[in-house]
Amino acid sequence: KLKKFSHESYLILKLGFPLVISQLLMTMIEFVDSIMVGNISSVDLAALAIALAIYHPVFLLILGILIPLSSIVAQFFGSRNFKEIVNNVIQSFWLSQIFAFFSIMFLSNVDNFLYKFGYQQEVIRITTDYLKALCWGIPPLCAFLVLRLFAEGLSITRPTMYFAIIGLILKVFLNYILMFGGYGCPSLGTIGAGWATSITQWIMLFMIFIFFIKSQLFIKFRKLFLFRKPAWSYLKELLRIGMPHGLGIAAETGLFTAVSLIIGTFGVTAVAGHQIAMNIASLTFMIPMGISIAISIRVGLAIGKCNFKDAKYIGRIGILICVSIMTISSLVFMLIPEKIVKIYTDDPNLNHQAVKLIYMAAIFQISDGMQVSALGALRGLKDTRIPFITNVFSYWLIGLPSAYIFGIHFNIGPVGMWIGLIIGLSIAALLHTWRFNILSKRLSSRSNKTINN
Repeated sequence: KLKKFSHESYLILKLGFPLVISQLLMTMIEFVDSIMVGNISSVDLAALAIALAIYHPVFLLILGILIPLSSIVAQFFGSRNFKEIVNNVIQSFWLSQIFAFFSIMFLSNVDNFLYKFGYQQEVIRITTDYLKALCWGIPPLCAFLVLRLFAEGLSITRPTMYFAIIGLILKVFLNYILMFGGYGCPSLGTIGAGWATSITQWIMLFMIFIFFIKSQLFIKFRKLFLFRKPAWSYLKELLRIGMPHGLGIAAETGLFTAVSLIIGTFGVTAVAGHQIAMNIASLTFMIPMGISIAISIRVGLAIGKCNFKDAKYIGRIGILICVSIMTISSLVFMLIPEKIVKIYTDDPNLNHQAVKLIYMAAIFQISDGMQVSALGALRGLKDTRIPFITNVFSYWLIGLPSAYIFGIHFNIGPVGMWIGLIIGLSIAALLHTWRFNILSKRLSSRSNKTINN
């Protein structure tokens, strides 16, 4: 048993390590923005926090809809059905660009929405201009995601890590030029960070496309890639699996967005402190997020080979790995919160607010790791509808009302709002894990009956 546990843990971590690094580096892009924008002013940092709070649910909705593609590819790869892999990838391209169009339409027109919250005029101006700059990078980002998920479904994860490294280096360089001026470019401030992100997305799409054309890893698939019009039969299936998953992730991030927007009404110091704590929590979250993708791929491969017992075993080990890692990050948050905050700011008022919220972030680390890993295991089973309902229940019927009660009704402020986040995440974690145990036992029992018959 120990040998089997060690072997499967090794396979998950080997597959997941490049994904973790990729997720961390992609989050570092926002980390870099926060650090560099924080050196401009608290107003700019508050505007960035609000912009990202709006952008995140949109991006994660698209990512959530597309990410089951890796599980679909993994299942067909397990059964050696290469033609169906290519068909699903091509239709995912069409789907990604449709959602990119609607995302641009929304993000380009948030002005009136922000005025209703009573934010400062300058905060609204910076927020809207930053979002408009980000819009130019959404189409290449969506196309990049499809190619990335295609490769990951085939258990090819290392190249994505290299692209993320190059992307981060480009982002820092372009940020410096466009935010502060240089090489003939004007100083654009926070808006320059948005343009730097969009330019980086186009370059990363070009790189992964060249990799696909040149690499021998995809040689058996390239001849199958021919132009195909959108096919409703495939789009319907992709939406059937992807839409609940995307909406489920949007429900989770929507809770964080709602909390961020409400905290924004508490003042610039409150929202800036919230942004620091959320930024560092998002950074550590990328570890279980990357491993959860590996879990869904491993579970999907097992299902494709009809190894239902292995699917159950892989999912459980994956959840255990993520919970263990997030326990360590929780301890780090508890032990050195002041040192973490000093990376961002020396402002004593802001420092005090951020430290309190980092203590709260330490509490929900374990729940966050459990819920995302269990969600990855369910995704490997193509189970997305019930997890979506679970997320809506946990985050919007329990989490948000709890945040309002503690944060506003009891007048605890930002810390009270974070109590609501902790409650919502904890309930979701327990329900997702319970759901995976039920489904995996059912599949395993069905497999045993088939073998006995």
